[in-house]
Amino acid sequence: MTGQPVGEGAAKTSPVARSEARLLVPSLMFIALVVAAVASLGTPLITSVATSFHVSLGSAQWTLTVALLSGAVTTPVLGRLGAGRHRRVTILATLVVVVTGSALTVLPLPFAWLLAGRAAQGVGLGLTALMIGVARDHLPEERSAAVIALISVVSVIGAGVGYPLAALLAEFGGVRAAYGLGLAVTAAALLTAWRAMPEAPEGRSARVDVAGAVVLAAALLLVLFLAGERNLWSRHLVVAAGLVVVAVVLLCVWAVIELRSTTPLVDVRAVRHPAVAGANLAMFVGGIGMYLLLTLITRYAQTPHGAGYGFGLTTFVAGLVLIPFSVLGFVAGKLTPRVRTRIADPLLLAAGAVVVGGGFALFTAARSDLAELFAAMGVLGFGVGGFSAAMPGVILAVTPKSETSSAMSFHYVVRSVGYSLGSAIGGLTLAAGTGPGHLFPDDSAYTTAALIGMGAMAITTLTSLALARRRVWLSPAGARARPTRK
Repeated sequence: MTGQPVGEGAAKTSPVARSEARLLVPSLMFIALVVAAVASLGTPLITSVATSFHVSLGSAQWTLTVALLSGAVTTPVLGRLGAGRHRRVTILATLVVVVTGSALTVLPLPFAWLLAGRAAQGVGLGLTALMIGVARDHLPEERSAAVIALISVVSVIGAGVGYPLAALLAEFGGVRAAYGLGLAVTAAALLTAWRAMPEAPEGRSARVDVAGAVVLAAALLLVLFLAGERNLWSRHLVVAAGLVVVAVVLLCVWAVIELRSTTPLVDVRAVRHPAVAGANLAMFVGGIGMYLLLTLITRYAQTPHGAGYGFGLTTFVAGLVLIPFSVLGFVAGKLTPRVRTRIADPLLLAAGAVVVGGGFALFTAARSDLAELFAAMGVLGFGVGGFSAAMPGVILAVTPKSETSSAMSFHYVVRSVGYSLGSAIGGLTLAAGTGPGHLFPDDSAYTTAALIGMGAMAITTLTSLALARRRVWLSPAGARARPTRK
């Protein structure tokens, strides 16, 4: 990223023929949806894995955590490789890794091999940014904006698609059958990419800053480990705080390395651009709130009636609660490109944050009926869909085409950290609200967590509004318009 607006210093676009574009667009959507859904397969299968492999729930939780960790660590590297001339090879090689990992999850191997397979599946999360780069390079500008918005949305709602299907297969065919779904769709994604992915435009080059990649990987591993290990915070607070300090130091060291590197993994100077910095801050705080509400609703739905609240839903039925999230998220993603011709992207971010805040308010005020949970999940999906669809426009308006994959990769790392912290905050808040000797938290703990989420979305809204007031306006097509008041 160089901080230049679109069209300034960008490499020459390599458009595809109209017939190829018809195949390219659904291919980009499909691959982004698959990698997101497969990475989320660990969520509904944790209990089944613990039972099938005779491990603790804490160990089984790593089938989800390890995928998120590997995805966060490899995403910046894939983003940098995707900025060069070997983007097609990078996409295909990554999908080969994902398919191999999917095979490991299906074969009758010990638990350690399942974890290795899940780690390999998580690598695919880095492909979302590359799909956006392909769309921006090979589609007409007026078409690419809408496609990029939908790619961003499906990368979020993929969890809502994979969750109920995996839970249903696990219920009737066991955990291997559920992971077999992942193998089938990732193999299809590989064939799709081989058939549809074009070569990168000529004149591109990209080198990976190995030192920066190693330090950033170490920092992200610490951050996401701390977000996932809730027991560490409750039982060993001093150790957790010390690890936080180490993570912060590593991030500072990484920033110094990037500033001094001639081929940085991420252009830190460009990240400081008000539009990019503001968008990433909004995504970080907003991601905490969005994933917090998702966690609260799904956990509340599965709490047995004996706790004095909840609905005691099975894993499969609880997965159906995510359907409104996915459907309305996709609807918002389709509507946003049309609305952004009249409303600037930062204002759409603010609107999305307000809608998510409304989902928190609905969950706080009304959750005694299952229909109310469906409604809250639908509101959440609509807000997340609109927010996710508008976000790329804010970042890409000041990013040259040659740096699209790298810029969006860094953004998705920020999103992953925000989501992980949202899940951790939800868990810690509910744990704090669980009385001695009780298995489930008090109902009031959910209200407390929801109020925390509302605060996060209020901060996100204010950040987006500040960004709208201070940034230099760019039209969706990338043409410079009048500056706003400061």
